[in-house]
Amino acid sequence: MAVIIQAQPEIRGVDVAVNRRYVYLISAIAALGGVLFGFDLVIISGTVPFFTKHFQLNEFQTGWAVGCINLGAAIGALIGGKLSDTLGRKKLLMGCAVLFALTGAGTGWAGSFPLFVTFRMLSGVAVGAAALVCPMYVAEISPAPMRGRMVSFYQLSIVIGILLAYLSNYLLLDTGVNNWRWMFSSQSVPSILFFLGLFFVAESPRWLIRKQRNDEAEAVLNRIGGSTYATAEAVQIKASFSQETRESVNDLFRKDLWPIVFIGIVVAVFSQAVGQNSLFSYAPELFRQAGMAQDSAFLQSIIIGVINFIFTFIAIGTIDKIGRKKLLQYGSILLCLDALALSAAFYWQLPGVWVLVFVLAFIAVYSATLGPVTWVALSEIFPNRIRGNALALATLTLWVTNFFTTASFPVMKQHWGLPVTFGFHAILCFVYFLFVRVRMPETKGKSLEEIEKQLIHQ
Repeated sequence: MAVIIQAQPEIRGVDVAVNRRYVYLISAIAALGGVLFGFDLVIISGTVPFFTKHFQLNEFQTGWAVGCINLGAAIGALIGGKLSDTLGRKKLLMGCAVLFALTGAGTGWAGSFPLFVTFRMLSGVAVGAAALVCPMYVAEISPAPMRGRMVSFYQLSIVIGILLAYLSNYLLLDTGVNNWRWMFSSQSVPSILFFLGLFFVAESPRWLIRKQRNDEAEAVLNRIGGSTYATAEAVQIKASFSQETRESVNDLFRKDLWPIVFIGIVVAVFSQAVGQNSLFSYAPELFRQAGMAQDSAFLQSIIIGVINFIFTFIAIGTIDKIGRKKLLQYGSILLCLDALALSAAFYWQLPGVWVLVFVLAFIAVYSATLGPVTWVALSEIFPNRIRGNALALATLTLWVTNFFTTASFPVMKQHWGLPVTFGFHAILCFVYFLFVRVRMPETKGKSLEEIEKQLIHQ
């Protein structure tokens, strides 16, 4: 028997019974793509000292090895928007699951460094496409009162993936000279589970209506909220497409749409530039530099994953109450202060326990604010008719930024030192705080179509 809640639907003034259990189920399955996202990005953190020794890499090659996945993700973001509009959200996610499984094993057992990089970049293609489509799909099937919380579950799944990656690395640490190969290969297990789970989710009703498959769309909407909700939602969705012309990338730069697209790009860029990538991807190395033993450093990384997991629930519980804008403001200014504290800790060479405290605080703040809010904002601010291309452009910039921050970290650490590196991140956090305060709109509690009208006519 379905669990239902009374909620205000996306058509104001009409009460509907939302099938909460069904929305949670399909959102949770779709969000498993985030598990692979987090797992794939962070699994490399425990392998760095082993594959760099195996392939005899310098700091530039190490940065390339860690960061190249983000260039693949940029490619995935570029093609993901178009493929999601052509094939549908569900089929594209199934393809990503297969690619995740194949590239995990391929990276682990690569016989040469060029082949290693090739598989990592192909894995990135799956990451980039899934990172675009998963939150978009969840936003498109969730009723407005639940949407922020549902999309936040995507960030939670990323966090779970990060935690599982750290745990996998720790458990496989003592498996011999091929330990790093087994670490990468372990990615195939969640990939297969994701693929199987996708057989139980429905296609996005907004995509179905766009493809003139109205009966199928209304059947999905009816299961989500009943016949009244389905009829009202279908009318609203059809109206948003009624003036639609053939979608073009050039539409993103139209005078009425570019300000919205620009906000999305800035949100995407700063979500990756504030410094969390350096902590996630190089955590064991940072802890070793702070004086911790190798086993201890890997164990501290698991603590990072646990903190990341716990504090994501703060965002899930508050995002539809506090709102997107306030959480981004609180997060960016707190991260600025924490990055300054990390800079000071490395400058004055404070004991490793202080480094651990500041790293955990940074992860906690990011997990409760910028991490989940970024995906919610990107999934809901773009109008229906340009959502595919706009999300593709935003996530493209996200992954390019991720590449430069991840690949540059060992170089910056080598030539500038950690105090300057984290001081630079503090400046970026403060700039983001100012941008959110001045330009970011509040979208909590509004339907996707209401957000579209608000942003285009503001």
